Amino acid sequence: MGGGGHGTTYKGVTIHQPKRWHTLTGKGMCAIMWFWVFYRAKQDGPVVLGWRHPWEGHGDHSQDHGHEH
Repeated sequence: MGGGGHGTTYKGVTIHQPKRWHTLTGKGMCAIMWFWVFYRAKQDGPVVLGWRHPWEGHGDHSQDHGHEH
């Protein structure tokens, strides 16, 4: 396979060490993913866990419509 270099070989497959920018980019993308997961859990957690229905508790379209519709 491609050029020499150092790495770990196991059963004929050589795994090379990642470059620093690969490691930092991976950690940054992982952090963004977890921030997004926690944000969505904060927003939608009770609905996902079944503690409330998505149509309950918004307060914008309740039964107070009146007769203008």
